[in-house]
Amino acid sequence: MIEPLITLLFGILFLLAIIAANGYFVAQEFAYMAVDRARLATLAATGDEAAKRALKITKRTSFMLSGAQLGITVTGLVLGFAAEPLVGQSMGLLLQSFGLSLEAGIAIGTVITLIVAMVVQMIMGELYPKNLAIANAESMSRMLSRSTLIYMSVFGWLISFFDKSANLLLRAVRIEPVHDLDVSASEEDLHHIIANSRDSGDLPVELSLMMDRILDFPERDVEHAMVPRSQVDWVEPETTLTELLSLMAQAHTRYPVINDDDAPVGVVHLPDVLARIDAGHADDTVESVMRPATVLPTLMRLPNALDQLVTSTHHLACVIDEYGGFAGVLTIEDLAMEIVGEITDEHDADHGDAVVPEGDNVWLMEGDVHVDEVERAIGYDLPRGDVETIAGILIAERGALPAEGETVNIALPIDPSELASGEPIMRHLEIEVLRIERHVPTEVRVKLVEQQIVEGEE
Repeated sequence: MIEPLITLLFGILFLLAIIAANGYFVAQEFAYMAVDRARLATLAATGDEAAKRALKITKRTSFMLSGAQLGITVTGLVLGFAAEPLVGQSMGLLLQSFGLSLEAGIAIGTVITLIVAMVVQMIMGELYPKNLAIANAESMSRMLSRSTLIYMSVFGWLISFFDKSANLLLRAVRIEPVHDLDVSASEEDLHHIIANSRDSGDLPVELSLMMDRILDFPERDVEHAMVPRSQVDWVEPETTLTELLSLMAQAHTRYPVINDDDAPVGVVHLPDVLARIDAGHADDTVESVMRPATVLPTLMRLPNALDQLVTSTHHLACVIDEYGGFAGVLTIEDLAMEIVGEITDEHDADHGDAVVPEGDNVWLMEGDVHVDEVERAIGYDLPRGDVETIAGILIAERGALPAEGETVNIALPIDPSELASGEPIMRHLEIEVLRIERHVPTEVRVKLVEQQIVEGEE
């Protein structure tokens, strides 16, 4: 009676040790997959030895995973192999004392042992260490770093054997093995991360919008950010300094200079004008004080435009189209607005927000609001075309210049995720033209309309 009891207790302790070992390898696997490598690198730079060891392991992710899988496989096999002889048979001998036959006692004991071992193994050897490692990836990876390196060093030969064997099988079917996992994120991944963080409330809306704009900045061209010709004041080379000074007193302190051929020939600044007038040359023309113009094409990418503006002397560039005609101006402030949004100063005191929510799924917008800003406001993509603004989309959809008070419906693309789930929603914008200037819409009301698609509906 004593001997089976001792064997049973030993068997239970042995199985618990095997389950703990299995949990160790599971925690190892998930901790190093979930850990923030950038955070480990920061800690390692401060001299944290555990972080240095953990960072070293993350640089061999594939090898670490192979080692963890080897440990999980071996402990699983040992658990199944040892459960019946160590615990099942001992329990059967104990049950025999209650009047059961030895065969029946061993059978019942083995079944009970396997059921209990499976439950304990699943909870304590799999799910608990997995969830613990994911929830505390940094601390777990640092805590396990020393033992993981020792394990990888001692059994590295065996891990390499299985790794190379698996790689040979992959190459046999013309698949090249990957020795480390790509943990980098694409631009699209970053957009999704930002959107999900904004929707969950983990990221403030304004900050998320700024991050979105930063990601979009390298892909934008000068035409997207410039002040268009229709909104630009300029002067001619023959304008006198006295006339220009009167103009500057009412508006801007610098102007592009455009000649009769519609070509930008320079930029004139207030300090240069004042200095020339003080020298007694008030009747001179703008041509005498203008500086050479920085000229940029509409198709230039914004990062390249920023480089040129930073190195120029007046931080204002004249933009030309593909035909060589004057298309608008671009300043450092315009580029800043591509990242931080609308910037107002003392000259824009009466200038309100370009996008103003009026209610659920209703917005008041200026006609020159860029397409990407409209998409951020409504939360959905707009049909793409060779247009930059909501007014451009309106005109393109209408096929003509819309009239004041007219409403135009624009269908939005179906969300692919909704299409995959089998529950797509039809969405369209009802855009009402509120004000027209220079024949184009300058103020519109945008309403987002949603309609569930019923199965079988045409």
